Amino acid sequence: MLELVQKPIRQRDMADLEQQLVTLLRLDYTTSEQLEALFTYLLQVGDTANPERFICQLAQRLPQHEEILMTIAQKLEEKARQEGILLGEQKGRQAERLETKLEIARTMLSKGMDHGTVMTLTSLTEDEIKHIRH
Repeated sequence: MLELVQKPIRQRDMADLEQQLVTLLRLDYTTSEQLEALFTYLLQVGDTANPERFICQLAQRLPQHEEILMTIAQKLEEKARQEGILLGEQKGRQAERLETKLEIARTMLSKGMDHGTVMTLTSLTEDEIKHIRH
């Protein structure tokens, strides 16, 4: 089984391996720990457009391994959710920093500072400075 997943894993979609994996896993030669390690490896190293779907399809075809596969799918969903939260927080901080720079630039411009100096001090672009003025 390791040979099946290790050789071509970086060169093709994991979904291409689905039938072969189902055939091998139906032989029931793997322990729960081996199965979890196998799919963790596949998902970390392999490539597929939709890993959750891949795991769910396998779970449907391998009811004896459904619990383990669905646990892996839940872990994937949680990881994606956490990454989404982090990305949202990062974008929020960036927007907050930009708003602060714009407020500082607005104050500088209202005090008569030339827009070239304001651009230099705030790292704002010319378009961002022009947008403040209008």
